[in-house]
Amino acid sequence: MVNLVAAQRPMLIGLMKMAGVVPHTVEIEPGTSMNFWVPKETINTKPKQSKEKPKQNKPVVVLVHGFAAEGIVTWQFQIGSLTKKYAVYVPDLLFFGGSMTDSPDRSPRFQAECLSKGLKKLGVEKCTVVGFSYGGMVAFKLAEMCPDLVQALVISGSILAMTDSISSTTLHGLGFSSSSELLLPTSVKGLKALLSVAAHKKLWFPNKLHKDFLEVSFTNRKERGELLEGLVVSNKDATIPNFQQERIHLLWGENDQIFKLELAENMKEELGEKATFEGIKKAGHLVHLERPCAYNRCLKRFLASLHAAHEAQNRPNSSPGQP
Repeated sequence: MVNLVAAQRPMLIGLMKMAGVVPHTVEIEPGTSMNFWVPKETINTKPKQSKEKPKQNKPVVVLVHGFAAEGIVTWQFQIGSLTKKYAVYVPDLLFFGGSMTDSPDRSPRFQAECLSKGLKKLGVEKCTVVGFSYGGMVAFKLAEMCPDLVQALVISGSILAMTDSISSTTLHGLGFSSSSELLLPTSVKGLKALLSVAAHKKLWFPNKLHKDFLEVSFTNRKERGELLEGLVVSNKDATIPNFQQERIHLLWGENDQIFKLELAENMKEELGEKATFEGIKKAGHLVHLERPCAYNRCLKRFLASLHAAHEAQNRPNSSPGQP
């Protein structure tokens, strides 16, 4: 029987290519490779002996996915909305979308290190990173490690780090015994439970579609379980980095049940004056999928304000006799 989710993939890939992004595999180091969806004009078509990096004239935006799906599935409603004005890069984190490693390291730091190396190999020198959920924690780590690469952050439904206390409180409040039980469902019932806490509005799909999604989207279960184990840090080891980025924008679904509004508001205070917060009503953890138009408006407004500020800084002062 045809897997309906898999059958839709060629259409999604076609839409991504129409939007101007194409898949490209980058060898990070021997044994580790990452798949990126990149602007098609940046792929170097010159002979292999040429070491010239492709030039990028548009501001770069990197979209980092969460734990339940790969990059283009997570950001399917944002990519086409951004590509006219921005060079959009969509990585698949390790053990998602064909990105693999033989390293035993499962920490967000290792994900961020590989992402940094991949972006630099693709010729990205500066970017704004948008991170969702698990991808938000990787984005925070990337910003901490590579302030020259990451100019600004947009974070949705995520936190600085998954501490013992936050993990325990969140799972208890949702009625799950472990992160794997929540994020790596093995049955239609488990997937429905995940969707019920991730979305604000109750979603209905036939059981066949749930089964097909489970089969396609939850591969590499052993490694992803290890990623979840590597995510949690002790409360005593948790610190608030001194981020060098000019701005950190928290863009939230106001009805997020996984990382509630209170966590976002507390994080804004911890991050200080450079942090701003914006809530989207009638949206949960999956805010970018539930209310994509509202999310895209907020995101593009933030990106436009960044770009305007950069242009103002780089504009030469007019001479006294000039307008």
